[in-house]
Amino acid sequence: MFEGVETPALQAPEVVQRLIAQRHEFLAFLERRLASRALAEDILQEAFARSLTKLAELEREESATAWFYRVLRNAVTDYRRRAAANARKLERLAYELAEPVAPELSVAVCQCVSGLAKALKPEYEAALRAVEVEGVAVKDFAAAVGITPSNAAVRVFRARQALRLQLKRCCGSCADDNCCDCTCHAPAPSAQSSSR
Repeated sequence: MFEGVETPALQAPEVVQRLIAQRHEFLAFLERRLASRALAEDILQEAFARSLTKLAELEREESATAWFYRVLRNAVTDYRRRAAANARKLERLAYELAEPVAPELSVAVCQCVSGLAKALKPEYEAALRAVEVEGVAVKDFAAAVGITPSNAAVRVFRARQALRLQLKRCCGSCADDNCCDCTCHAPAPSAQSSSR
């Protein structure tokens, strides 16, 4: 602002109308950076929603468009950071899942496990059987069932969690020690204990 000259603050509805009128330009701007119209739509809607509370701070109409482009650039940067962090987490998980189980542990594992695994969702049972029992690499399992390696890693992780919960219910304190040398001799799981 110029000293001694007062500029009236914009009314929020005027700014909103101006920004809505430029929706197609904003969407094209995002699509060029994201290569996905659906994602661009989502980010644009989020940016509009978050920006509504800050519109009253704008003092000149000319600055509204430039300001909103900055909001969009920041939203794209935030999205990329989150996506990269998620990808790193999934890669770490896939790496951890690909590590082979020590032979001495696989021999000593509770005999309840095979019965409890059958009570899991079919896709969880298949994932555990392939990766844990048959020693198939997560990426090879993913290719065999037609999903991405990241999705396969998540499926195996969730299957392990579901099996761990079933073991805790069935074997009690024995499960606290990973059911190594289990002596619980629990009966086969009923359909009611299924995690479906």
